Amino acid sequence: MPFCNLQGRLLGVVAVCAALAGPALADDDLQPALRLDSAQPAGIRPDLPLLEIGQAAPQLPTIDLTATPDSLWDRIRNGFAMTDLNNDLVLYYQQRYQSRPDLLQRMVERSRPYLFYIVEELEARGMPTELALLPMVESAFDPMAYSRAHASGLWQFIPATGRRFNLEQNWWQDERRDIIASTNAALDYLQAIYDMHGDWHLALASYNWGENAVKRAVEKNEAHGLPTDYASLRMPNETRHYIPKLQALKNIFGNPALLALLNVPQVPNSPYFTTLEMPQPVDVRIAARLADMPLDEFRQLNPAHNRPIIKADTAVVLPTDKVDTFLHNLRNHRMPLSRWRAYTVASPERVAQIASRVGASTAELIQANGLPGNVRLAAGSRLLVPGDGNADNLQRLLDASASPIIIQPEPKARAPQKKHGGAKKPAGGKKPPARSQTARR
Repeated sequence: MPFCNLQGRLLGVVAVCAALAGPALADDDLQPALRLDSAQPAGIRPDLPLLEIGQAAPQLPTIDLTATPDSLWDRIRNGFAMTDLNNDLVLYYQQRYQSRPDLLQRMVERSRPYLFYIVEELEARGMPTELALLPMVESAFDPMAYSRAHASGLWQFIPATGRRFNLEQNWWQDERRDIIASTNAALDYLQAIYDMHGDWHLALASYNWGENAVKRAVEKNEAHGLPTDYASLRMPNETRHYIPKLQALKNIFGNPALLALLNVPQVPNSPYFTTLEMPQPVDVRIAARLADMPLDEFRQLNPAHNRPIIKADTAVVLPTDKVDTFLHNLRNHRMPLSRWRAYTVASPERVAQIASRVGASTAELIQANGLPGNVRLAAGSRLLVPGDGNADNLQRLLDASASPIIIQPEPKARAPQKKHGGAKKPAGGKKPPARSQTARR
């Protein structure tokens, strides 16, 4: 099966792209069902033309690394440093991505608020910039992405690994979704597993499969005198396909002509967001209004908050061009910054009863407090309810990291009592002997 050479030698792939006209694919369709260690991917579509590149590579233009590029794609391209992977799976995924330019465009639009920060951090650490494309594989750059394995955020941390890298996960926030905290944790993790293996492909396999699993696979090959590189290890299909997806994206974003043909938008090489620390609690809705932003856009930059209040001394992330607006509106804001107060449950009662008492809807309280439904809450539970935000007990609630809510188990229904008419029958089902009239007297 012929396959394309990588990076600069992808000019011929433009011809492949021009001929692509496959059926519409869902995002999940990028994961085919392939056999483990199969020599040829069963999922390669015969209707997609393959183009073999000759041995003579085209002359690449000279890159001036001292100049500041206007496009973030140019900057990322200049920092490519990982060894290229060149196999049929890479070609398969490259064809799949190219046949779905709408998917690429959506991922790029989602990445726009985060990508500059990620590239800055990679360069500051001296890490390969193709890692900036990894969230496309992990989450399609959706900060709210959540998997069946309970992985969350752009970088898809599972709870245990998140705690290992100091990502807070409590009633108030989940830092696996925090743009800054999760990016720093992901790069810390990637650097640690690269230091362990000394190879970026093995590091990426460890990120997907677990470093201990990769370590055991390497040791198994060593024991049998086999090569220990990524391509030679036995691994789950998901991990086998993981790095080819990243390589396929690297090939596409490494080719400016191909990006233009696919109508992939440029991303400016300039900061998108700035962080501000709030000295007092502020509602998510009020903060968005102060920044003159739609609520969805504000949450896209501040996705870690589980509750409708941002706690004091917590960074608020804003588009750089909205900071002045936010500060101006904050200075002129005369109302409380929070419309919520704490409510303490005196005796077991349902959410609907509390909602009726405080003048809120049941759905509003369920959503604000992350409840599974109209459950029965135990006495002593504290929850957020609409109010003036100035109640004395709000701070005690804000200081709690564990959930302050206790769900009261439903009382067990008593089994109905059986009523027996007349005397019991003795064992064996015989009737008791009749008593004489004399005895009844």
